[in-house]
Amino acid sequence: MAVIKNVLGENLELCCSSPITGFYRDGFCQTGDRDIGVHVICAEVTDEFLAYTKSQGNDLGTPVPMFNFPGLKAGDRWCLCASRWKEALDAGVAPLVDLAATHEAALKIVTIEELKQYAI
Repeated sequence: MAVIKNVLGENLELCCSSPITGFYRDGFCQTGDRDIGVHVICAEVTDEFLAYTKSQGNDLGTPVPMFNFPGLKAGDRWCLCASRWKEALDAGVAPLVDLAATHEAALKIVTIEELKQYAI
């Protein structure tokens, strides 16, 4: 198995296992060909961000039992789509980021400098 790197060039660390996150629901912000949204930024969500993403059509606060999704609350960590995090950054509501758990693919959409400004 190939080593997966984070934005710091180190081994990708676990983002969150409660709630279980990641495109593959393994706790890691990994990506692959089927991950159209590129869920690679490990963020600690805030009420402000949750309200923003809901206003953009992606309600992450409401549980969806049929997809085993508990709904997020402020303080939860979640693998966000890099493009949505960038939109939130531009809107002034970007949540903090765990750089060690953020996949290097994020750097195709945001800069390391932008991510470092929001590092946990």
